[in-house]
Amino acid sequence: MNPFYTDYSEYLGGIFPGVKVQKISVDAGRSCPNRDGTIGRGGCIYCDNRSFTPGYCSGSNDGILSQIAKGKGFFARKYPEMKYLVYFQSYTFTHGASTAEAAEMVRTAIGTENTVGIIIGTRPDCVPDEMLGMLAGFNREKPVFIEFGAESSCDATLGRINRGHTWADTTDAVRRASSLGIRCGLHLIAGLPGETLADAIETVKKSVELPIDSIKLHQLQIIKGTELWRQWKDGAADIRIPSLEEYVDFCAEAVDAVPRHIAIERFLSQAPPDMVEAPCWRLKNYQFTNILMKRLKEHRSY
Repeated sequence: MNPFYTDYSEYLGGIFPGVKVQKISVDAGRSCPNRDGTIGRGGCIYCDNRSFTPGYCSGSNDGILSQIAKGKGFFARKYPEMKYLVYFQSYTFTHGASTAEAAEMVRTAIGTENTVGIIIGTRPDCVPDEMLGMLAGFNREKPVFIEFGAESSCDATLGRINRGHTWADTTDAVRRASSLGIRCGLHLIAGLPGETLADAIETVKKSVELPIDSIKLHQLQIIKGTELWRQWKDGAADIRIPSLEEYVDFCAEAVDAVPRHIAIERFLSQAPPDMVEAPCWRLKNYQFTNILMKRLKEHRSY
């Protein structure tokens, strides 16, 4: 057991005791409402979906069964007894398709061999009651998790990055999903334009007041070719990338703010290095976690 916080492996171990579980990302070929014109164009200013999508995902060019098979094949070579969570990660799974269409895709994924649950990646403004009811039905068969891209609790920041939703949307979505027994997680980004790391800590504190089960922390990355990258190159005054030391301190403070019943899934985003303009830390998650653990041990020894 991690002495400082509940990590994701411990969290999953409580749900799937005695089983090693791995996420497999799939691309369902969706879009986002702030990208396709539903509520806006261009998407989030920091986003390039390729920066966090595994190579075996190829959306509509390759069906989800093929993607799942490729993902399982990748991990099964090393861990033949592995079980899997199919993660509808790319873009917004619950947008751009009817509830019936989404249900058919979930049914297909959840029925694949050695799949023990489903993770839905979505936005807080894209989960109507009908969609949540459908997911709650599958949750009675196998665990269903929803990961919401909340990013910040500050509406001005959400507007600045072209999210197209509010913090009120996040609180409403989490409460409705949780009331149906669906496990909920939030994705948060530290270092967004116009925000300090103290502002990001306030978002963490507001997040843990909600009925959530997990948090995933990200450092802001400037991905080449994005709108954020163009603004960065043009010298936008409100874009400041924290140093590694500052971000470690932020994560240490976040750990103190997150109670043990909420898991911290990870602290670091890992986009392909050739896509990243800044920060150029070139650390893997386990390397960053080792740095953070050392910082936490030093802090607790005082």
